[in-house]
Amino acid sequence: MLPLLELLADGEEHTSSELVEALALRFGLTDDERNELLPSGKQERFLNRASWARSYLKRALLIENTGRGRVRIAPRGIEALQARPERVDIKYLKQFPEFASRQNNRQPEDAAVDDADEVVQTPEEMLEAGYQSLRRELARDLLQRVKSVSPRFFERLVVDLLVAMGYGGSRKDAGQAVGQSGDGGIDGIIKEDRLGLDVVYVQAKRWDGTVGRPVVQAFAGSLEGQRARKGVLITTSQFSQDARDYVSRIEKKIVLIDGEQLAQLMIDYGIGVAEVVSYTVKRIDADYFDQD
Repeated sequence: MLPLLELLADGEEHTSSELVEALALRFGLTDDERNELLPSGKQERFLNRASWARSYLKRALLIENTGRGRVRIAPRGIEALQARPERVDIKYLKQFPEFASRQNNRQPEDAAVDDADEVVQTPEEMLEAGYQSLRRELARDLLQRVKSVSPRFFERLVVDLLVAMGYGGSRKDAGQAVGQSGDGGIDGIIKEDRLGLDVVYVQAKRWDGTVGRPVVQAFAGSLEGQRARKGVLITTSQFSQDARDYVSRIEKKIVLIDGEQLAQLMIDYGIGVAEVVSYTVKRIDADYFDQD
């Protein structure tokens, strides 16, 4: 937080975007580092942390808002810089009663510090970390359950997933298509879109061991026999690197979906899972208060 406070030492009004750019330049961040997203994929991690640093400084009355998305250093902030602190962190900010009282009254889920009073995660990062942990555990349990179902049920599961993802037209159309080809190496055919302008050939097997290149190559050969251009190969295990390298080099478009990705897709599209609870994260509506 000290670099942000130092950027405001000129006493001028600065926009949030100006400060973010200046901080990125000061830290020498690469484009990849700047664009790294939170697990939700909805906000850059650096932008999120800069926003919370600004919020903490404002809570301690070291900086103040001057308008929508605009801040400047407050008299207390000038005094703080004149004392030349080595760092400005949670422990430092607790000397100010306005900040300390807010921290003392916070709920456990508001905490974004460790025992050393050092900021380790913003509240959004903590929320998303908890969500990702629950999701990983759900994916593991889901995959184990999928491995235990019958081959016929697994086939229906794949159809349900592909339809939920937008393939196959109606559930009835997709159900009739999959499992009807009887060709070696192909378990079914499904429409690529609701109009059936193109088709995708599907092979879905509950393998236990690693799926290597020979299996994938055999599937590609089956596509050739059908003069097909697109295929999806789904397994409950994993693919070898050789298998993945192979599909990246051939002309046909073959998508490999391993067990981990299968479970994640089932979660994303609501197949075999039920919603327990959802949270909506809100922020201040600056437009509303600008009407004053």
